[in-house]
Amino acid sequence: MNQDAVLLLALAIDAAFGEPAWIYARLPHPVVLFGRLVGLLDRMLNRDGWRPAARRLAGVVAVLGLLAVTAGPAWLASLAFEAMPFGWVLEALLASTLIAQRSLYTHVAVVASALESEGLAGGRRAVSMIVGRDPESLDEHGVCRAAIESCSENFSDGIVAPVFWFAVLGFPGLVAYKAINTADSMIGHRTPRHQAFGWAAARLDDLVNLMPARLAGLFIILGSAVALRGKRLRRAHAAWKTMLRDAGKHKSPNAGWQEAAMAGALGLALAGPRRYGAVVVDDAWMGEGGRREATSDDIRRALRIMASACGIQAGLIATLAFLL
Repeated sequence: MNQDAVLLLALAIDAAFGEPAWIYARLPHPVVLFGRLVGLLDRMLNRDGWRPAARRLAGVVAVLGLLAVTAGPAWLASLAFEAMPFGWVLEALLASTLIAQRSLYTHVAVVASALESEGLAGGRRAVSMIVGRDPESLDEHGVCRAAIESCSENFSDGIVAPVFWFAVLGFPGLVAYKAINTADSMIGHRTPRHQAFGWAAARLDDLVNLMPARLAGLFIILGSAVALRGKRLRRAHAAWKTMLRDAGKHKSPNAGWQEAAMAGALGLALAGPRRYGAVVVDDAWMGEGGRREATSDDIRRALRIMASACGIQAGLIATLAFLL
């Protein structure tokens, strides 16, 4: 079976079923297993008494070990899929568990619904499930911006990047990407414990997201031309202009591309100063319009853009499957 056709089936399965709660109430999600392995490696190899150079080397060993234990079996599984009569169906089913179209849409939509039905308290509770910042520091507009930023950033990390690496390297590439991304989310922080040990995970995550992040920005621009009512080309042009101008303002070399594109499409200011516990991150604002008064309607517009962008990505994969 054509690899792109398998990927298209995986996207369709994820869009239709997402992450069935009845399965993951009984079995751990693959990403949860990756997280447990990262935690184990952190406890085993990240020793407080070691010098930074030794801890950095230990972090490299941890990442290599993580990839060996995850991508290695995935490569063997991909060989088994090829030998099985309907192995491509099983491959698509497993791949769909590592793509987050439906779950991302659902989690972000819950924030809009909670704001509309329960007010600020409900919105803060809902947004705390998808962002790490202090929800009590957010007003209603801050909750909405946080949800939109999460939608934008995770569109790349949770959807475009997994699809990209499956398209490039097949099922092992998808598994390797999710393992790297999980490691970065857990140990790739500039804290005293992980400044050195998490260096390899953070830098590798930056590398594997370079192309997907920029593709995600382009998909958001195209999605805005499809999803937004009225003056669609103007909004798409604003998204393009804002992405090129403001993407570099983000502290991440990758996250700014999709966030700036979304900011331009919606005519909002995103990012800016944010509080994570007792720490305030003083980031620059991104956005063509400079409007900070985001509402639940803006969350829903962002979701329409994301859904259209997912459709555009699927259309590209379908074209590749037909041509190749």
